[in-house]
Amino acid sequence: MIYEFGDFKLDTRRCELSRAGQPRHLEPQVYAVLCHLIENRERVVGRDELLDQVWGHRFITPGTLDTRIKLLRQALGDDGGSQQMIRTVRGRGFRFVCDVWPGRIDAAGTPQPVSDAASAVLRDVLAAHHAAVQRPQQRIRFCRAPDGVRIAYALSGEGPPLVKPANWLTHLEHDWESPVWGHWLRELSRTHTLIRYDERGCGLSDHDVADFSFESWVGDLEAVVDAQGLERFSLLGISQGCAVAIAYTVRHPERVASLVLHGGYACGRNHRPTTAQKEIEATLLRDLIRAGWGRDNAAFRQVFGALFVPEGTPEQMRWFEELTRTVPMENALRIEETAHAIDVRELASSLRVPALVLHPRGDAMVPFEAGRRLAARIPDARFVPLDSRNHVLLENEPAWARFLDEVRSFLGVRVSEM
Repeated sequence: MIYEFGDFKLDTRRCELSRAGQPRHLEPQVYAVLCHLIENRERVVGRDELLDQVWGHRFITPGTLDTRIKLLRQALGDDGGSQQMIRTVRGRGFRFVCDVWPGRIDAAGTPQPVSDAASAVLRDVLAAHHAAVQRPQQRIRFCRAPDGVRIAYALSGEGPPLVKPANWLTHLEHDWESPVWGHWLRELSRTHTLIRYDERGCGLSDHDVADFSFESWVGDLEAVVDAQGLERFSLLGISQGCAVAIAYTVRHPERVASLVLHGGYACGRNHRPTTAQKEIEATLLRDLIRAGWGRDNAAFRQVFGALFVPEGTPEQMRWFEELTRTVPMENALRIEETAHAIDVRELASSLRVPALVLHPRGDAMVPFEAGRRLAARIPDARFVPLDSRNHVLLENEPAWARFLDEVRSFLGVRVSEM
């Protein structure tokens, strides 16, 4: 189905929006919002209807829909002031108000006019699109850590088990729809049964927690693995999760088939060489957390965005701000303190399992040198430098494709098997 409005053309068959013949990239959820608004342009579409149509019954933070509407307006050259295409009806929802000319495509690829009877076909097309952009379903479960803390974990995909220890600040539902983590979860679930969990104090796991020690983090991983009855599996450590993966592997070498470590380190900030400037930066970061955590704070957003995804879009940077609203500030600070105190250097040197270590060259969150030293400590580890500045690799950068190729090759998964 083809829809033309202004100098835009929406081709639902190709899932493509173009302006004056030039493709305009939209995030999948932004595209789905546009399709639903155009399909129902004769009426006001309620917020709840949009949330249900695009996200189903997943947990969505309050500002998520507003962010997608803002991004859609920007892509269409519209804004919240003029509202020439998307009008906000206060207290009710949104309506697409620009004139639209629907059409279909004939065998030669030429748009042709259609009657109103085609609306049923359009609904089928949109339903197929929504199904296509939906990620594989995840199954959320709970288990108890050794100290009784409830840990939320999720399973997605099919294939050999790949367990991902928690990294700094997670939320199983929030990450599932994230413009930062979504492609990670989608791609990893294509080749494996991906098992991941929310760190204690975060996401759907218990927030009221007394123990945030490194030992408790390893115990949480043990609890998740035991709850699933896994006998042998691979581990994917990211950032601080690398140290947890290493400690677990040393304790249970018979259960870990291989280790993939990305953006990680063997020792935290407290054990690295420091300078007066680095100490000032660390203090400023802690102060910024106290001042901006969970608030609509542009300075906070810019700093954290620059650390995690300096090459990210405004939407991707805003996601980190939205994530902070799901984690108490006190928990975030205590997790950070434990991460700074990590030291698994001796453990890393004693590993005897196949290991692949990857690290972005321009990583501002964890220095490249920390990743290089980690790889050097692990006997026979393979080290892959990635040409990226992002601590969390973004979907549209070449380093992400390189990461997937390296990981799939290391884990013995061929593209033809997916």
